[in-house]
Amino acid sequence: MFKIMVVEDDPKIRDIVIENIKKWNFQGLSVNNFNNVLNAFLEYEPDLVLMDINLPAYDGFYWCARIREVSKVPIIFISSRNTNMDIIMAINMGGDDFIQKPFSLDVLVAKITAILRRTYSYANVESNVLEYKGAVLNLKDCNLMYHDKKTDLTKNEFKILYVLIKNNSQVVSRDKIMEALWEDESFVDDNTLTVNINRLRKKLSDLGLTDFIQTKKGQGYIIQ
Repeated sequence: MFKIMVVEDDPKIRDIVIENIKKWNFQGLSVNNFNNVLNAFLEYEPDLVLMDINLPAYDGFYWCARIREVSKVPIIFISSRNTNMDIIMAINMGGDDFIQKPFSLDVLVAKITAILRRTYSYANVESNVLEYKGAVLNLKDCNLMYHDKKTDLTKNEFKILYVLIKNNSQVVSRDKIMEALWEDESFVDDNTLTVNINRLRKKLSDLGLTDFIQTKKGQGYIIQ
């Protein structure tokens, strides 16, 4: 069952849309905290987003751009704003379609269905991010995001963090990490691994992720 996230400032429209899409066997999530839209997106992992432009604090263009940093999930803008510039902005920021208010619920469902069919029936879509406790590892661009901060990772730092997050709550030995690096043609010795771990910890700390990687003496490292 496809999951749809509705980011709409008007509670009446929000409720009507959620109620209607459920009739078509879609799951719906209504976002009420407009300061943490990206967090809601990462937690819910929707297949499609309906995004209003006029929102409290940050507008829909802002949140569309933030989502596009981590995902290619389809985004349909719904707004009472209807100038050519608004529509151009919506598409340029990464939107897939634009529906003007007031709109027909039948038309909305038709557009949702068409975009979902195009996106998921004819493509093998895989997630481009790996998320753990708010830390978002971008698998495509080798960067790490945490809240509103982002840092670029070296090839080795990325591989180390990837292995640790994939095995979160489990101790990963130094040998296993080095094997993962060797598979990627990064030939490192024990000292080089230590240097990379220390540099990675510094970057994590700068993002606010202090003690994200913990050492288990004589065993290896763990994220938990």
